[in-house]
Amino acid sequence: MALVFAGITPHPPALIPAIGKETGLMQLAKTKTALEQLEQDLYLAKTQVLIVLSPHEGRYDDAFVVNGHTTFKTSFEDFGDAVTSDTFSGSPDLAAKIGHAGREEAFDIRVISEERIGHGAGVPLHYISTHLPDIRILPIGFSNRTPEDHLRFGEVLKDIIMNSTKNIAVIASGDLAHCMTKDAPAGYDKDAAKIDSMIIKALENRDLKALKDIDKQTLETSQECGYRTIMILMGIIKNMDYEFHSYSYEHPFGVGYLVGNFAL
Repeated sequence: MALVFAGITPHPPALIPAIGKETGLMQLAKTKTALEQLEQDLYLAKTQVLIVLSPHEGRYDDAFVVNGHTTFKTSFEDFGDAVTSDTFSGSPDLAAKIGHAGREEAFDIRVISEERIGHGAGVPLHYISTHLPDIRILPIGFSNRTPEDHLRFGEVLKDIIMNSTKNIAVIASGDLAHCMTKDAPAGYDKDAAKIDSMIIKALENRDLKALKDIDKQTLETSQECGYRTIMILMGIIKNMDYEFHSYSYEHPFGVGYLVGNFAL
């Protein structure tokens, strides 16, 4: 089996030491510890290629984005850190196969080539690639299409992954509700905690229907940025035997941060 690992990570820039500094890292202690555990899992899976599904990688309204550049550099300059940067090799051959599959399926997939990757992929990569210096990265961005389209896109990815000779891992990077508290970035919404609970419960119960049936307007109100990356991942692991383990969940800044492993 070519798919050896699947997980969920958040991407708060405060996890980067130069940005969050001691105070931020203390507030995110649970998330940091969980990411370190996920990194061990990823290492033990003997991962060769890591697909990072991110909400911040060149999103189009009607198309999914696959970044087939040969090398990548993370950047956190938008958050005041001009020093921290990690470099990775890309997987242009896998990107080309995905683009070809999109054409065959009449599915709008745009293959781009950009060296810089943002915090959606960069934050989790800073932690989970520590002991994988030779890993190849493939950043993929979601779209504004329906949840069903994101599931279908995941199924397209699954066919390619399962026919690969490489050990491939997939990470769905995304934060949950952005309005958990009155001082949250998006203000306060009384249903935010409920939305996060519904998503986590659906994952733990392997209840794809419950995940698909979450009200679209409620999701928009919560201002989450992880639901669609999760739906792509669910399309990849759909009908596979897995058990979701939630390693941590916290919201110290009013934003829901979930770390989990699907234990394939």
